[in-house]
Formats: sequence, structure tokens, C-alpha cells
Amino acid sequence: MELLHVVYRQYRWPFVGVICLSLLSAALGIGLIAFINRELITSLNASLLILPEFLGLLLLLMAVTLASQLALTLLGHHFVYRLRGEFIKRILDTQIERIEQIGSAQLLAALTSDVRNITIAFVRLPELIQGIILTVGSAAYLAWLSPKMLLVTTVWLTITIVGGWLLVAKVYRHMASLREVEDALYADYQTIIEGRKELALNRQRAQLIYDTVYQEDARSYRHHIVRADTFHLSAVNWSNIMMLGAIGLVFFMANSLGWADTAIAATYSLTLLFLRTPLLSAVGALPTLLSAQVAFNKLNTFKLASYREEFDAAPAKQNWQTLELRDLLFHYGDGGFAVGPINLTLKRGELVFLIGGNGSGKSTLAMLLTGLYQPVSGQILLDGKALDVAGMAGYRRLFSAVFTDVHLFDRLIDNHGAPADPAQVQRWLERLQMQDKLRLEGNKVLNLKLSKGQSKRLALLLATAEQRDILLLDEWAADQDPHFRRIFYRELLPWLKEMGKTVFAISHDDHYFLHADRLLEMREGHLSELTGEERELATLDAVKRTGSD
Repeated sequence: MELLHVVYRQYRWPFVGVICLSLLSAALGIGLIAFINRELITSLNASLLILPEFLGLLLLLMAVTLASQLALTLLGHHFVYRLRGEFIKRILDTQIERIEQIGSAQLLAALTSDVRNITIAFVRLPELIQGIILTVGSAAYLAWLSPKMLLVTTVWLTITIVGGWLLVAKVYRHMASLREVEDALYADYQTIIEGRKELALNRQRAQLIYDTVYQEDARSYRHHIVRADTFHLSAVNWSNIMMLGAIGLVFFMANSLGWADTAIAATYSLTLLFLRTPLLSAVGALPTLLSAQVAFNKLNTFKLASYREEFDAAPAKQNWQTLELRDLLFHYGDGGFAVGPINLTLKRGELVFLIGGNGSGKSTLAMLLTGLYQPVSGQILLDGKALDVAGMAGYRRLFSAVFTDVHLFDRLIDNHGAPADPAQVQRWLERLQMQDKLRLEGNKVLNLKLSKGQSKRLALLLATAEQRDILLLDEWAADQDPHFRRIFYRELLPWLKEMGKTVFAISHDDHYFLHADRLLEMREGHLSELTGEERELATLDAVKRTGSD
């Protein structure tokens, strides 16, 4: 199984040590049965000294068995900890467009359901390994007692195992289907939680989603989980009853066929009874391991970036003067919406506005400009020097951004990851009129439950604290009241320019276009610069509309 192979490859010697402990545990268990056979069944030893020896062996078996189980469980938890950490790091290193293709619902399902299933499997793995080892060791001991009886018992147990495996194989198929349904359920949960306001207003839509989306996926989940549990319980009961049948078969061979005496038959039965619990536990643990393999396979289908322990530490270029996008072309999938070819040159310290209708490609251009999307063709140049793939990490360090779907972090840090300058933070709190709204403890923000406009102000504070050269603002002022929108365009943007920042702002506020050094427009995926009369007309649109009202 690939999952166990990965564990062995990453933790070779600890894994070998755990197997050795399991072998020792099995040997002690069989030795205890041999001791009972020799001293208490065959020779009928009546000495009182036999009890301390028996109890000593029993305690030793308990200690070694517990040690082997704990060691394997600990190894499993170390592996799961490492697996989860590597998966998170791979998400952080994967290109944004790939993460968007996968979707947050599937990634959340992987980090919760899949990792949980792998964890549960490693908790149950000791039962499976000990069951296998004890079965092999017990078979060797039974062969020594009576080869003929072992042959018949082996055929019986083979039928038991094959029947159990056929049932477990059906469990695996339903587990695989179950994992796919879980993705759909996570998407349903996301729809219900994120669309809660709209669904509260429109109860017909809420009922539609509940009846035709959620219920359909929930019924599918119920179908597969019921079938998986049915076949699993059938496998356990099959194994249980067949093991009891094996004991009856042993006494039939000994007493009716005369293949062994009663003492050997009793030892055979005792061994089978001893083997019954670990064998049933192994059959019970197998579906969890199969479920873990399904989860592990699912983690490998996301095609994330390969794991690298280090984070990109490439420095940003200092004192650059020009940034050029040359013939940049990007499109969404095969035949999807295309942006470009884009040709744009930004100069250090410029204040540039980008305008355009919905769906014109403004946000896509922002993602290309910041290096978050990889273009199909074209180049990005700094001071006339083209950047290669290796140079993109340093290039992205030029940018801080506030996107429309803003996410708030609770740490104010500078460009090196250290706590932000408290004096600068205080100045910007006053400029953003947030000094009475935010509660800070050092560089940590204690209250993130803010209105949408206040959230954007905090996002701007986070971005400016990073002290990077270029600030991208995507519709930042859209959620501000008219008073603070005026402050943003007339005071905050000039302050940023005085600080030497290059500001690239996506905006629909045509009242304030005159404050920009340059005005760009996206239309149907193509970029152009508005100058002269075109720019004046774009700026006057608001005045004309106000007059006509």
C-alpha cells in the first residue's frame, strides 16, 4: 500500500523498530500459549511456583504489546503532523490560478476529512499489523503441534479471509465514492454559510438549495456510508462466526478423526481463541486503512507545487525606476476570456488609476501586474531587464495590495516580517480615523470584526505597514462613505506619493480622476491610456450626470 510505503521511506528505522517490537509481542503471546500448553494442559504442573512465572509472562506480554502499539501510534501521529504541514506549505507555494481552479471547498475537505481519516488509520494500524504478525506466528506454532490439522485449519481460515476481503473490497469502493460526495457537501456548506443573508431574504431560494442541492448530496452520502458500514459489519461477523467454526472443526478432527489427542486440540482451540480478537481487530481496522489510502490518493490529485521546506527569501530590487509589461497575454482555460496583449510602463512614484467596466479584465491585469498570475506569453521587465521564473519571488516583494475580497490578518509587520514601526502605525491610524476603532496589543490587532469600510481601512494599514514600493488598491474606496472617500483621494493618496510609493488604483470614482498622474482603461481585455480630450471626457462624466439629475 502506497501510504505505508511513504511512511517507511520517511521513517525507515523507527518503522523497522516498531515492527520488531510487534514481532516480539507476537512471539511472547505465542510463548505464553506454549507455556500454558506445556505446564497447565499437558504436564498438569501443580507447583505453586508456576503462578509467578505465568503472571510474569503475562505482565511482560502486556508491557511489550502496549509499547509496540504506542510506538506505532506515535509514529503515525508524527507522520500525519508532517503530512499536514507539507500540504499547507504546498498550498502556500502553488500558483494562485491553480488554487482558484481547485476551490476552497475541496482544499478544506482535504485538510479536515482527509487528514482526519489518515490520523484514524494510524490509530488503528497497530491492530492490523499485530493481527497479521500474530496470525503468521500462530500458524507456525500450530504447524509444530499438528501439520495435518493446520492444513485443514489453513483452508478454513483462507476461506474466512477471502470472504472477508471480498466484503472489505466493497467497503473500499463505497469509501472512494464517499470521498467525492464529501467535496460536494463541503461546497454546499460553503454556499449556505456564505450566502446566509441572501437565503434569509429569499426563502424560496433557500428551499430550492436545501431540497435539490444539499439533500441530493446528503442522500448520496447516506447511501454510500450505509453500504460501507453494512459490508464492514458483514466482514466482522463473517470473521467472528468462521473463527468459532474453526474451533469446532479442530475438536472434530481431534476426537472424531483421531488426528490428535485432546490436549493438542485444547491448545489449538486456545490458540485460535487467542488469535480471534487480533484477527477481528485487523479486519475491523482494514477499512480505516483503505479510507486513509483513498484520502492519501485524493491529496495527490490536487497537483500542488512540490514541497520545499524553505520560503522564498529573494530580495526585492532596490531603487528601480521603471516597470514594464511587454506583450503580456493571459486567458482562462482553453477558449476562455483573454486579457492582452498588455503593454504598460510604470514609473517609480507614479499615481495611476485604472478604469473599465465589469468583466473588462481590470482585476486580471492587477493579478498579472503583481505576478500572482503567470501569463501565457510576454515579459515583465524591471529597468529594461526581463524577469525569469526564478526572479518572480523577488519581484512580488515590490507589492502590497488590498484586493476587493480583502482578507484581514491580525499582525502588523514590516517588509522583513518584523513588528511594524509603532510610530508609523499610529500616524496611519490617525490618517485612517481608526485610532478609536482598533485595539492593538503590540503589533497584534485584537478586534477584526469591523464594518466593510473599516475592514478596508485596516487592510490599507496592513499594506502600508509593509513598507513596499508599490501599492495596489482594487476598488478600495467603493466601501467608504462620501466624506472619507474624499479624504482618500485628496489626502491619503498624496501622502502615499510623498512617501515615494507607486500607487496603482482600480477605481470607478470619476469625480476624482483628475488626481491621477495617468488614467488607464481596460475594455474587453485590452488596455489603453486615456490622454487629452479622452481623459477630460472621462473625468467630466460625473459632472454631466450630476447636472442632468
